[in-house]
Amino acid sequence: MITNGKNNYCVIMAGGIGSRFWPRSNKRLPKQFLDFLGTGRTLLQTTYDRFSKIIPSEHIFVVTNAGYGDIVSQQLPGLPPENILKEPANRNTAPAVAWAAYHLRALNPEACMVVTPTDQYILKEDEFAEAILRGLDYVSHVNHLLTVGIRATYPETNYGYIQVDEELEGNIYRVKSFTEKPELDFAEFFVESGEFYWNSGLFLWNVNAILEAMMHLVPDIAQLIAEADAAPSFLKNEREYVERIYASSPNISLDYGVLEKSEHVDVLIGDFGWRDIGGWSTLYEMAPKDHAQNVVLETRALMYNCKNNLVSLPGNRVVAMKDLDGYLVVEENGVLLICRRDDVAAVRQFRNDVQMKMGDEYL
Repeated sequence: MITNGKNNYCVIMAGGIGSRFWPRSNKRLPKQFLDFLGTGRTLLQTTYDRFSKIIPSEHIFVVTNAGYGDIVSQQLPGLPPENILKEPANRNTAPAVAWAAYHLRALNPEACMVVTPTDQYILKEDEFAEAILRGLDYVSHVNHLLTVGIRATYPETNYGYIQVDEELEGNIYRVKSFTEKPELDFAEFFVESGEFYWNSGLFLWNVNAILEAMMHLVPDIAQLIAEADAAPSFLKNEREYVERIYASSPNISLDYGVLEKSEHVDVLIGDFGWRDIGGWSTLYEMAPKDHAQNVVLETRALMYNCKNNLVSLPGNRVVAMKDLDGYLVVEENGVLLICRRDDVAAVRQFRNDVQMKMGDEYL
């Protein structure tokens, strides 16, 4: 099913630490390198598999932290080593995408790229492939930024929302506004209005369109792009240049720095069974459950009058639980976490407190 589009590229963002899945996901081995869904493939490998059906492996790139380069190579042995872009520091998604786009433009000035996270579940793979190829074709002749929206079927407060304006062509609309993780009453209104779609975190554009947008909207990155344009051979001296990018770039997300400010953003509406694997609550909803609605991941567990729990302990650990309803019990890297399964704020607070009181070694 690989397309003949010689200008099509994929950039997989795999540099985060997955703090919402702490402590199972940690700095030593973040969530993108774990098999959370029990398929035998990690989230990174699943993402690569999905895109390698429509884009040749030599056109797939992974942006990751320099410390994870070897893990990427081990998990994706078919990926050319030069296609692993190793960030010297964590600077959020805008600098990472700027580097990837500039790298691709140096290879192919007509490159069109799809940017994807690793933490996504896609039920309808064929429909997904059709949507991505449609989007790549669109951005090959339209100098706009394109995101992918998913019809909002319930008021999810952990997703971002996209409000659509007029339809430009079949299932592609002008973006009217972005809203990040609204309160419940706003989310309910968004769903009822029919004008809002979930922001999938999938983005497509040609390299010239995204670099031009950054030149206008992110001044610090614009200066670095201008310096690169003046360099005699970017690829030959790329590492030196990248070190300077990450030394002076702002810590800014692509959404906030570019998409929410640009007047030239469109959205392709997709229907391919998308879910964001964002945290423990989402994983619980997706994972297989026993007769009492417990999710037990790679753990030997004895349950007594327990229901609606998620349990994940490493190695040969055995857990015995009694009279627990709706709890999260997770152990990894010397940390045992026990709290309400849907208490996202508690996981964040515990992680911050452990860092302050116990040190970074437990992160």
